Amino acid sequence: MQNPESISYLTQREAAEVDEILMGPLGFSVDQLMELAGLSVATSIAEVYKPSEYSRVLAICGPGNNGGDGLVAARHLHHFGYKPSVCYPKRTRKPLYNGLVTQLESLSVPFLSVEDLPVDLSEHFDILVDAMFGFSFHGSPRPPFDDLIQKLVQLCKFDQNHQKSPVIVSVDIPSGWHVEEGDVSGEGVKPDMLVSLTAPKLCAKKFTGPHHFLGGRFVPPSIVDKFKLHLPPYPGTSMCVRIGKPPQIDISALRQNYISPELLEEQVAADPIDQFRKWFDKALAAGLREPNAMALSTVGKDGKPSSRIVLLKGVDKDGFVWYTNYESQKAHELSENPQASLLFYWDGLNRQVRVEGSVQKVPDEESEQYFHSRPRGSQIGAIASKQSTIIPGRHVLHQTYKELEEKYSDGSLIPKPKHWGGYRLKPRLFEFWQGQQSRLHDRLQYIPQEIDRKVVWKIVRLAP
Repeated sequence: MQNPESISYLTQREAAEVDEILMGPLGFSVDQLMELAGLSVATSIAEVYKPSEYSRVLAICGPGNNGGDGLVAARHLHHFGYKPSVCYPKRTRKPLYNGLVTQLESLSVPFLSVEDLPVDLSEHFDILVDAMFGFSFHGSPRPPFDDLIQKLVQLCKFDQNHQKSPVIVSVDIPSGWHVEEGDVSGEGVKPDMLVSLTAPKLCAKKFTGPHHFLGGRFVPPSIVDKFKLHLPPYPGTSMCVRIGKPPQIDISALRQNYISPELLEEQVAADPIDQFRKWFDKALAAGLREPNAMALSTVGKDGKPSSRIVLLKGVDKDGFVWYTNYESQKAHELSENPQASLLFYWDGLNRQVRVEGSVQKVPDEESEQYFHSRPRGSQIGAIASKQSTIIPGRHVLHQTYKELEEKYSDGSLIPKPKHWGGYRLKPRLFEFWQGQQSRLHDRLQYIPQEIDRKVVWKIVRLAP
């Protein structure tokens, strides 16, 4: 997120010159830039408007490069789980554009003529992508785009009357706006989201909607230096970055309508450890970040609970294993009350697993073996940090770490501290939670019972 006042804005001439350099001496092709731009638009939309609530998309595409960006965005939105349709009234008869149309048709994305568009777009679409005209457009829009722009304008007025209206996402330039002066008449399209490409154009300063993103992560240093551009850094591997503060959100209005397969008693494993492994493997396969992260909750003799995130390092029929400092707060609480609760939350799968049970230390040989399997830096860190104690500053950690690093610089074995080791939670209760629509979540609980001197797990369903 970047302050819009510190961002560079391009004039129409500068924007055209940037494109000429990109596609000239820098070797980019039109289709490369179009692909990256369209992907940026799709990822910006996905940042704000989730397909579970805004699935129906209409991309209105013009005859130029801006329209091509819209076609590419529609394809990516389809793969992101949206249901796009395309209105492309003035098709450009060039191989690049023909290919984009073919790609969409192969995905069964419907193309609608202007005549086929519903009179009331608000009843049939949740998102309207305005990809009609870009920064190179001059003059007044001609038919049928003049009427299409008016449809968007009317929807903006409709929304001002507090009636439900689809959100409008403009690609680079809101269609009908002056590239530098913006919505001169004050009667133009007022998009909810603007996705600026390469760098924002001057008209973006007049954008007052809640969501302004920058996309097109392909600007090389030579262009940044030549045009003295100040652009925000892109986070991680993202293809878009927000400009300005996100709108104020009413926390009480934040909600997600989960869409998941049902969790049925006859489909789960009889043994909860087997069921956990099944779900854990799914979390791994989904590429979720740190699927072994779990909230560990403990209670000391004072009855006050405390929680923290730790990492699961082993699971088998005997229980769940993690490692820590035996002089930490959680260790003190476990020594006073050897009972704990674990909670796994896998957001991308709408799943939680809760486990309760008794806790004991793992054998020292087991801790020793795991300690020496860790990276040397982590081994040194375990010695350097007196976990949960008060220290005067971060410099103390760095100094201690540096001294230990020098001490063991010869590659000799780093001894495991006596105050460091593992715990194992032996489960006595499991709950598997699967998010569902309208808060009718699935909750299956496993409770141990003794039958014929054997422990078996009884599965019961809990009301959400």
